Amino acid sequence: MTRAKVVLLGASGFAGAELLRRLLRHPHAEVIRIGAKDHVGQNVAAAHPNLEGATDLVFQDLPAAEAIAGADIVMMGLPVAASLEVVSAAEQSGARIIDMSGAFRLPDAQAFERYYGSPHPRPELLGQFVYGLPELNRAQIRRARWVASPGCFATTVELGLLPLAEAGILEGTAEVVGITGSSGAGAAASPTTHHPVRAGNLRTYKPLEHAHTPEIVAALAAAGGRLSGLHFVPVSAPLSRGIFATSFVRVPAAISEQELSSLYQVRYQKEPLVRVPRGRLPEVVAVSGSPRAEVGLAVGPVEGESRLVTVFSALDNLIKGGAGQAVQNLNLMLGVDETTTLEDFGQFP
Repeated sequence: MTRAKVVLLGASGFAGAELLRRLLRHPHAEVIRIGAKDHVGQNVAAAHPNLEGATDLVFQDLPAAEAIAGADIVMMGLPVAASLEVVSAAEQSGARIIDMSGAFRLPDAQAFERYYGSPHPRPELLGQFVYGLPELNRAQIRRARWVASPGCFATTVELGLLPLAEAGILEGTAEVVGITGSSGAGAAASPTTHHPVRAGNLRTYKPLEHAHTPEIVAALAAAGGRLSGLHFVPVSAPLSRGIFATSFVRVPAAISEQELSSLYQVRYQKEPLVRVPRGRLPEVVAVSGSPRAEVGLAVGPVEGESRLVTVFSALDNLIKGGAGQAVQNLNLMLGVDETTTLEDFGQFP
């Protein structure tokens, strides 16, 4: 088959490194252009030394229409204003889009304004993007013109709670603590990602106000969940990669531990990039450097009419939580095996 022409915008960050590492060897895609505001005119190795000698591509900073010229698919992780310029250009060129920012993940303009701090400039576009969680929207992604790839925290929590939502037993309030590595903050250094501060520290940020909160609620509602609230506390940890989420929910007392365990095993047994480990619970070291996520649960005793279920989920924020999921979406849009260039199992330890 003809290789799809792909343009990567915002390609100099950590997610860009993962995208290029996989797409430069993709049998069905050809990267024709890479865009960035930094390292302009330089080879990709200026930002991604692991790709030294892998390609002659150089970073370019072009107007949107020029940047996506000739592209079949544009993969981008840009600020909202820049994303809108690309979408406007794609409306004219017909290019398909996989957006890795938060610009188009929410169906609700009011939620966007609350959690992102300003009104959405083009709210009518929000409903035109398919939410790119393959385990939820695989068929829609295959047909989509534009896809909004989920956030890293959102993917972690959603995969953990998706079986409960689909079974119709996810309701009430969920409490979630999500622990993340420093690469999720991007390539540019900041006071909270500076190594001497981060290396031996745990700190929360944006507690109960993180932008992925409405994204999680909306995705789980689309799967059949009926959450009345989500209390989400993110924590930065002394890791470079990885997210570990612990979600606390209550389910009807009549549902046994065996039924809950079976629910997860059956739901994910055919998913190529999600697994339920046997004999242990999810852990970051098992998925770091890997395109796979792990989910598992611990079931509490009956208390009145309900029992507490604690769901654990883990993934690599740059791969299944970011670039790898974008590649999975690309594969679905191209109609090829969705694990193409995502076959690796990462490393241990």
